[in-house]
Amino acid sequence: MTKVKRKRRYRRGYPVAVLVGFEADHAMLWMIFSRVAKPSTRLELDERRTNEKALYNFHESVVDALKPVLKEGVKSVVVAAPARTTYTTDFMEHVHKHHRYLIQSKNTNRANFAELVGSADNHANVTELVKTSQFTKLIAETTSEEADRTVDVMEKHLYRSGDGAVVLYSLKEIEDTIYDRNRKDDFGNAHLLLTDQYLAGSRNKNRIHRLLQIAQNLKVKTRVVDAETAAGNRISQFGGIVFFSK
Repeated sequence: MTKVKRKRRYRRGYPVAVLVGFEADHAMLWMIFSRVAKPSTRLELDERRTNEKALYNFHESVVDALKPVLKEGVKSVVVAAPARTTYTTDFMEHVHKHHRYLIQSKNTNRANFAELVGSADNHANVTELVKTSQFTKLIAETTSEEADRTVDVMEKHLYRSGDGAVVLYSLKEIEDTIYDRNRKDDFGNAHLLLTDQYLAGSRNKNRIHRLLQIAQNLKVKTRVVDAETAAGNRISQFGGIVFFSK
């Protein structure tokens, strides 16, 4: 009797960053996961770049496309464009002028922007781009800053017992909370943090990946943090995984 091979489940991994690839007449948004890059949105520039109103509207459409992603908790944004162009500079000037709240250091909802030279117009280009040491370094820097801010928020929750703040660091308790079908409120202010070391060392990775996936579906802001960073070290003190909300 011939054995039927079980199809392996496709896993995208956990979200790492959003990549915006600018070209002369459009921009491509990509969600960068730990295992794969997935195309998200293509945005068109209707007129020439010399048309200031059209360029303004184009940049606004990129910001509008980023907002839902940032709201979900992915705060690392890499903007890329081919060499010898000013596309990323033009966009960042627009952000500084019209959306300064996205880059203000004291804003808990700020994003970490980084610029990179290279085309991100198609899957082949993106695959090569994310393999470069420059991209890896940028992601490490931006995600580290992002994690530090999130851990700062967690620290404040630790001292808010009595006003509805919840901090959990038992995997079973976190699962019970996230899988609770009787829960009436949403997870809009909830965060799930774990270190890459905790994920790699887990005896039941399927259990962790399931938790991450369901948490993301419920709009919990999920982040996997480098254990070697200051934020990762703090999370490791709780066993490697922390859930907090208010």
